[in-house]
Amino acid sequence: MDLKYIKTFKTIIDVGSFSNASYTLGCTQSTVTFHIQQLEKELNLKLFEKVGRKMLLTQEAKEIMPYFDTITNSIDELINYHKSTSEIQGILRIAMPETLLIYKMQNILIEFKKKAPNVQLSFQGTNCYDVKKQLINGNIDLGIHYNISSYTDSIITHNIKDFNLTLVASSSLEKKYLNFLEDKQLKPFSIASNHPQAPYKKYLTKYLQNKNITMRKTLELGSIEAAKKCVISNLGIAYLPKFTVEEEIKDGKVIELNHNIEKRKIKAIYAYHKNKHITKAMSLFIQLLNEML
Repeated sequence: MDLKYIKTFKTIIDVGSFSNASYTLGCTQSTVTFHIQQLEKELNLKLFEKVGRKMLLTQEAKEIMPYFDTITNSIDELINYHKSTSEIQGILRIAMPETLLIYKMQNILIEFKKKAPNVQLSFQGTNCYDVKKQLINGNIDLGIHYNISSYTDSIITHNIKDFNLTLVASSSLEKKYLNFLEDKQLKPFSIASNHPQAPYKKYLTKYLQNKNITMRKTLELGSIEAAKKCVISNLGIAYLPKFTVEEEIKDGKVIELNHNIEKRKIKAIYAYHKNKHITKAMSLFIQLLNEML
């Protein structure tokens, strides 16, 4: 099996398309297509299928992704064997929720690039459930997310840290609406949410249901910054990791509300496939996670 075929296949996965892979590899798209056809012939299976205008991985390809990871990671390790951390090369693919990427990763990224400037970092800012899916399918090397549910035995997980959650509202919210302790209330505003599946939003929704507190329809806003802006503008309340609103609390733009929500903390974890070879780059990133997050 020609290693360049495997490199082409992995590049398509990393950059998202055949055309992007041809640009990254410095070859024609027909060459990329030829490499994939030869690899499919040798493996006797289809790696991609066309859905609409997109070429997507087949289920068989997803199932054998860990083997491709092992091969490419082993090659990287051979290349980097006698190199110091500052000289190591390769690609490290990581996915995590937007809240962690925006508010908690910047110092880690700065330190990582200082120590390993030649490693290409490929980040996905997404929701926790998608991080799990990407990890199980072998599309990423390392998943960082909140502990929403358990994995199968094929995934290894490690706890990182517990983060406090807080219920916040605009500092201009009328006093008569600040009470979230009493049952059977009607509130003329919404829950502001950065994602429909955000675990902390689910904690709040369950609490309101149990307390029979009725709100207007949830504002699904697609980003943490948009959710915060809606809270500041007095369009709704939000239950969020406290680190995402610390500046707004300090500046008096939002206030913390009293509540009896059972889950007041959320645990961040990192995870990787048990068959995943931990490269020097991945080991360094995990070390910085544990030290700095």
